Amino acid sequence: MAEENVAPQANEGEVQRGSRWSELYKTEDYWAIWLGLAIIAAGLLVFLPRPPDGMNQTIEQSNATMAKEAEAAPFRTVAWHEANDAKGNLKATGSDVAKTIAAYTGKPHGWRTNPAEAFVVSQALADQKKAGAQEKYNTAKEKADRLKAEAQAATDEARAAGFEDKALNEKADAAIEEWRLAHRAASAASKKLKAAKPVNQVGYLVALGAAFMVLFGFGLHFMGKPVGKFALGFAFVFLVAVLAQLFAAQANIKDAGLGYAAWAILFGLLISNTIGTPGWVKPAVLTEYYIKTGLVLLGAEILFGKIVTIGIPGIFVAWVVTPIVLVTTYLFGQKVLKISSKTLNITISSDMSVCGVSAAIATAAACRAKKEELTLAVGLSLVFTSIMMVLMPAFIRAVGMPQILGGAWMGGTIDATGAVAAAGEFLGERALYVAATIKMIQNVLIGVIAFFVAVYWCYKVDREAGRQVGAMEIWYRFPKFVLGFIGVSIAFSVVYAMMGPDVGNTMIDHGVIRGLTKSLRGWFFCLAFTSIGLATNFRELKHHFTGGKPLILYVCGQTFNLCLTLLMAYLMFYVVFTQITANI
Repeated sequence: MAEENVAPQANEGEVQRGSRWSELYKTEDYWAIWLGLAIIAAGLLVFLPRPPDGMNQTIEQSNATMAKEAEAAPFRTVAWHEANDAKGNLKATGSDVAKTIAAYTGKPHGWRTNPAEAFVVSQALADQKKAGAQEKYNTAKEKADRLKAEAQAATDEARAAGFEDKALNEKADAAIEEWRLAHRAASAASKKLKAAKPVNQVGYLVALGAAFMVLFGFGLHFMGKPVGKFALGFAFVFLVAVLAQLFAAQANIKDAGLGYAAWAILFGLLISNTIGTPGWVKPAVLTEYYIKTGLVLLGAEILFGKIVTIGIPGIFVAWVVTPIVLVTTYLFGQKVLKISSKTLNITISSDMSVCGVSAAIATAAACRAKKEELTLAVGLSLVFTSIMMVLMPAFIRAVGMPQILGGAWMGGTIDATGAVAAAGEFLGERALYVAATIKMIQNVLIGVIAFFVAVYWCYKVDREAGRQVGAMEIWYRFPKFVLGFIGVSIAFSVVYAMMGPDVGNTMIDHGVIRGLTKSLRGWFFCLAFTSIGLATNFRELKHHFTGGKPLILYVCGQTFNLCLTLLMAYLMFYVVFTQITANI
């Protein structure tokens, strides 16, 4: 396996250059696009015709209230937040069809001591959970109501002074922020209360696994691969993926920030490095096929309308810092650490500086890194992501860093999108909003980085190695699934803009994306991480750890990233574009 490349479909493309049309249905990258587009089309057909009742009227009334409050007060009042909440409660995922889809695409449920509860919840157990959830909800709701009353009183006091008293304004703003933290806690408790009901997830998981088998098998058929052998092996791969989701759902593990990705790789590695991955499983160990399809779905979450809301400060943090960190880290690896494998160096540098696994996959395909090099880069990313998502928000709170600065810092440095959201949630609404948006802006660079890596490798690295390449080699080397990622992002951004931010949030964000594409993307990524583990042998990674160079590269690069991102975020949000910061 040591000689195997991450992007075998690129080699197929070289063989088929005389029949380029056949690449559209015979190569993995294009099938990732077609499958992703098919899922997205299904989501649009299901969700768009089913808006929530009274959606337009609620939006109109809420916007009128928010505009009135924004004009009167220099901070977001209780009434402003309540109106905004009314819009936020409009979700296309509330329809019966959406709930059915959620049941079939759902992951194992949360559990604490008995893993069976993740799959089957009896009526008696549901009643027991409901009683405990009800008590927690009542406590959280009581606290939220009390803090809301205090926030309203502070707002009324500031309003009585015509919002001219700075001290009263700051007091009201602080009281409202406290209420919002309690309000989020009460909302989370409410979700757990609603989820406390009898369920049998086993049948849904079997159906989901069968659906995935058909979906990916359809593409493999046209690629000329043995579908029967794939189906047999896929059952095993899916079972390991479910096991990873099961462990990630355990309460203590979830609190520690260890997500399904780490468990999927770990279980895969345990199998491949002990009993060995069975030969009949290997036809379904298709890391790139799964993750590339998931990355096409990720494009639906990159909405340019949201990027604009953060504006130039966010673009500087994401699009200026990231290339500087990537290039500097790569040069550090070559000139100082003298890492022998340039493909390993650039894959780790891209993984760490851009957005973790997604960027690593695209970069590895562009430079044709070996699979074990990709595994090493992904492993480093997952370990440090778990650490940073816990330590960074704790540090930010301890030093009293402003939410917006802390959110921008985390959004630009924590690798995984999910980890960024979790860390931002810990700090507050503004931190969550800024962090998630910065990460979204950064994710746009996946395709850009892949393109420039392909260009650099063709005109610099390969020529230095004595290989002659032409201009068209860039096209053959460029990972085609990135075109699907970019195309979906543009299409969804246009649809979102045509709908407007409020309807778009209801029908796209809390409809097509959260109702279908995001959950499926999570499953596809889990299948990919499982495949990474199953395809990796520690003996093949051993020589890469000589002198600890990959670890040193990641730590030094991430340290530089943390420092430069914090500096840029401070300059952009608190020195240069202070007016934008005031309106967030």
